[in-house]
Amino acid sequence: MFEEKYDFYSPSNVRLKDLDRELKSSLTVMNKLDDMTKQHCLNVSNLCTRICQYMRENNQFTIHCMIAGYVHDVGKMYIPREILAKPGKLTDEEFEIMKTHTTLGYEYCMNDPNLRPYHDGPWYHHESLNGTGYPRGLRGKNAIPYSAQIIRVADEYDALVTKRHYTTHVNISETLKDLIKDAQPPKPVVALDILKQNERLGKINPKPLRALFKAVISDINYEISCVMNYTRYLESEIDRLMSIQRYAQKRDESRRPDRKDYYAAGMKVLLKSGETIYNYQQILQEYRNALVVRNKRIEDLKKEIRIVKRLRV
Repeated sequence: MFEEKYDFYSPSNVRLKDLDRELKSSLTVMNKLDDMTKQHCLNVSNLCTRICQYMRENNQFTIHCMIAGYVHDVGKMYIPREILAKPGKLTDEEFEIMKTHTTLGYEYCMNDPNLRPYHDGPWYHHESLNGTGYPRGLRGKNAIPYSAQIIRVADEYDALVTKRHYTTHVNISETLKDLIKDAQPPKPVVALDILKQNERLGKINPKPLRALFKAVISDINYEISCVMNYTRYLESEIDRLMSIQRYAQKRDESRRPDRKDYYAAGMKVLLKSGETIYNYQQILQEYRNALVVRNKRIEDLKKEIRIVKRLRV
């Protein structure tokens, strides 16, 4: 049976294989990371590349962001496994240890001449424009490299996507709404009970966020195309099984044994592996049910695009 497959992000633009030999050798350090963290780094690198492309940045800067985004979490190879993989909320002490991955990653890059130009990924990706980030609490666009502002957007988006265990882009607008909150300028605090909420505002640069929106819409369209390919497969299978059903009807209506044998043979020719003249109707109903589900998903994805387009950054 044909399987419906698609990557949550549209096909990656990361082209690490095109880099020079020495840099590629240095980047093998990423293999020391756990699988989840390494995949996250690949996702962030991909998103950085696409954000740069949508902002029409030059090729040199785009490649820089791609590599800096890839190594942004390299310092996590020094974080104890029990903290890195802890399923629940970290304690204050554990979080302080986790935060050191920025400094540790920076130091690792600075000690490797090939990775030194990309130290901005590890060093700055948790800094916030409103000064609430770490490790140094930098404030303002001039204090934080533009590359790191792009990485921050890609990193936060992928972290939210992973946290919510998305398998489809349906409801992805909820993640984008959270990012928009981080991109808004700080509002006046009118009551102590909303102080925490306002602390979150003004963390990220809206410009790369707008580019991310374009990438997300592209990804949703990519998912729609994948689902539509699968619906076409389902429709063809339904047509085939309907032909078997028509042969079965003619076989049952025929009085001549030779005609019954003719229609029965026609049915067997159309059957695929795992199908029999006894279970094809059940399979037909399963395909019909699957088609209803996929068509509903396509409509939901189209609705999601409309929601995303209405969001304002």
